[in-house]
Amino acid sequence: MDIKEAIVKRHSVRQYKEDPIPAEKAAELEELIAEVNRESGLHVQLILEDPECFDVLLASYVKLKNVKNYFAIVGPKSMDNLEETGGYYGQRLVLAAQMMGLNTCWMGGTFSKARCRAEIGEGEKIVCVIALGLGETQGTEHNSKPMAKLCSVPEGEMPDWFREGVEAAMQAPTAMNQQKFKIALEDGEPVVTAGKGMMTKIDLGIVKYNFEAASGHKCIDNR
Repeated sequence: MDIKEAIVKRHSVRQYKEDPIPAEKAAELEELIAEVNRESGLHVQLILEDPECFDVLLASYVKLKNVKNYFAIVGPKSMDNLEETGGYYGQRLVLAAQMMGLNTCWMGGTFSKARCRAEIGEGEKIVCVIALGLGETQGTEHNSKPMAKLCSVPEGEMPDWFREGVEAAMQAPTAMNQQKFKIALEDGEPVVTAGKGMMTKIDLGIVKYNFEAASGHKCIDNR
């Protein structure tokens, strides 16, 4: 499976098998996390066998099952665009996990910061966690707003690479599936901006990563 296939096939999964993550896959993820942390300045961690992190009231409401492994997205409070950076590199890990045959789910309020085993240093904060494991299913595709609601460029005027990026962005997971983002093309360069609301900066990073991975074009900073 390549990155474009992973974007299409990856869906949120909240129910997992009891099987542990295979040691060789965990080792591969640890290597990628080290690379991500060097590149981004984040302090992302892979936490295994920690079900207490998800022992919260909302767990039964969102029907979590056997959730015990996760990526902890941690970073310095002083970092500019910490939430966006966490979303961007977190999605890089999500899609890598998908290509390894693992399943994931972004977790906003359905985990306990107090019980989380991640190391959070002085001056750092935890942005969110991403559940990880062998899913009981592969999840289901989420509904998406029409392309015209998310992108200001008419479909007939889109370069092929830009259309690929927009389609990948539409498949990105967002909080409550609200898709509060807009994509534009300014002077031939893609621009993705976030709307207002809960976790929209994290969503912005996720959407940007999907767009760039599918299109091969880097999004420019918001103007």
